Amino acid sequence: MGKKDPKILPGPLRLLLLAGTIRWLLVKTTLPLAARQVWSTVADVLTITACAWVFFAFTGWAELHIRGRLLRNDRAERVSILRLARWGANLLAVLVAVLAGLHHFGANPNATLAGLGVGGIAVALGAQKTLENVIGGTSVIFDGAVRVGDLLRVGGTLGTVEDIGLRSTRIRTFERTVVTIPNGQIASVSLENLSLRDRFWLHHIFGLRYETTASQMRSVLEGITVLLQEHPLAQPDATPVRFLRFGAYSLDVEVSAHLFARDWSHFLELQGQLLLQIMEIIETEGTRLAIPAQTTYLAVSSSSNLSSVQTLLNISGPHDSKPNRDAA
Repeated sequence: MGKKDPKILPGPLRLLLLAGTIRWLLVKTTLPLAARQVWSTVADVLTITACAWVFFAFTGWAELHIRGRLLRNDRAERVSILRLARWGANLLAVLVAVLAGLHHFGANPNATLAGLGVGGIAVALGAQKTLENVIGGTSVIFDGAVRVGDLLRVGGTLGTVEDIGLRSTRIRTFERTVVTIPNGQIASVSLENLSLRDRFWLHHIFGLRYETTASQMRSVLEGITVLLQEHPLAQPDATPVRFLRFGAYSLDVEVSAHLFARDWSHFLELQGQLLLQIMEIIETEGTRLAIPAQTTYLAVSSSSNLSSVQTLLNISGPHDSKPNRDAA
């Protein structure tokens, strides 16, 4: 069996060619009036169908072309909006084709448009929540506040954005669960995009034991300050290390700096290394980190001790010798 011949013309052009052939035959041949009206109507329907088909093919080609550009420019979240735009354009083309057909058959398109308007209002009222999410998703995507792969905090949910759809956004949490949040809710709440940070804030408050001397405290503060100033990825604040306060059970020290990290994981790695180095500085200076503890001091006077001893002697001494002699 030989190979099938490839199609020379696509489907819409073949329909247009067929409609043109029918009209040419109507001009060249003599047919009864009823037959001419039937074949003229067929040619008109084929022409309207072919035009709608050509428009569908054009929107499909445009979607593929624009989708490729969006993916190359790292705009994958806008693909869903592109799909919605194509769907809306095709629906509009179908509506125009239907109105053109009604007009050809002598129907009044104004009544059809009025009916579609009333039906559209009813559908909008019934699908109010869905439309709210679609509009919210459109605003989120075009606003550019959220992109696929961002580390996002929405309310009490923290995770990585996996997909931004027209109705909802899916977030993968650190527990590896997927949380689906309606776009209407995302558009109306405050979003914290952790991936857009240019620096990560290192901020800790720790306590030293009250046995720490003033010289040890100065040495600890100076050592941590030098550590932050010499770190290649750290940008210390104006006063990166402060003796903050006399706490309930410790001498509190505050450490503050910004780290130039690639992402959250890299920041956690840098933070762990710095905290270990801070612990080494504290141990080198001869002091220790404080733990919640209380010390109770008991003060007992000498007169109280004497009265306690006398009471113990009275209780432990013999009580029956004198009564026995009286009885004798």
